[in-house]
Amino acid sequence: MSWFKRESAPLDAPGEKRVRTEGLWVKCDGCRQIIWKKDLDQNLNVCPTCERHFRVDAQRRLELLFDDGQFEVFDNGLRSTDPLSFVDLKAYPDRLRQAQAETGLSDAVINATGKLDGRHIVISAMAHNFIGGSMGAVVGEAITRAIERALQHRTPLLVVSASGGARMMEGIVSLMQMAKISAALARLDDAKVPYISLLTDPTYGGVTASFAMLGDLNIAEPGALIGFAGPRVIEQTIRQKLPAGFQRSEFLLQKGFLDAVVHRKELRPYLARALNFMAAAA
Repeated sequence: MSWFKRESAPLDAPGEKRVRTEGLWVKCDGCRQIIWKKDLDQNLNVCPTCERHFRVDAQRRLELLFDDGQFEVFDNGLRSTDPLSFVDLKAYPDRLRQAQAETGLSDAVINATGKLDGRHIVISAMAHNFIGGSMGAVVGEAITRAIERALQHRTPLLVVSASGGARMMEGIVSLMQMAKISAALARLDDAKVPYISLLTDPTYGGVTASFAMLGDLNIAEPGALIGFAGPRVIEQTIRQKLPAGFQRSEFLLQKGFLDAVVHRKELRPYLARALNFMAAAA
């Protein structure tokens, strides 16, 4: 994504105010068109020309899904520790503090409850802008608590995945979250409480290998990249050229890994119909 900057007058124009539009325009990586950012926001962050789905943050995702954008956040006080005393280019605690300051979030997920088309629902929305939406102990605990809340109140659960996978800074603690969340989802399934998984761009690694693919209904947004390892890693491993569109949501739908690819404008009514069907079948 690149930004378009324009000024209303030459630099040497005397007595005229300079109009800065930096940050007000955005270039679509799909069709290369320049879009007025306000128009993009009003179009649910979908390009009006080529319909490329831009990434949206977790807060915006919840506003788009809940009735009137109204919801109640819960379990937002969890904080990651540093079990490995991990240091790469910077210490892990410093990286956490930076991500928290930049996003206003405690970690890479927001749990919320509210109504979708008048029906109570629990939603966990992952935040890709928080260390790549990586899954550490806090993300695992938060999603598990969302599952347990849905189970307690027999309320449908929706998890919106946007993640690069497990958080390497927490090592085996991060990988354990795959089993932890999957076990909680098994209890939800035994209780016949609906679980819908929405995969967005990108969904990778241990998230794909666990809860993102365990929904009663697995759906994705158009053009989303979904997989375990990245395409370049796979090509280098098998030493073959991958087919066109490999790991895009449309490719996965064709191969049977997804139940549907749903345009963002159709997402709320699609979810409402799905929940009505699940409630009638229960």
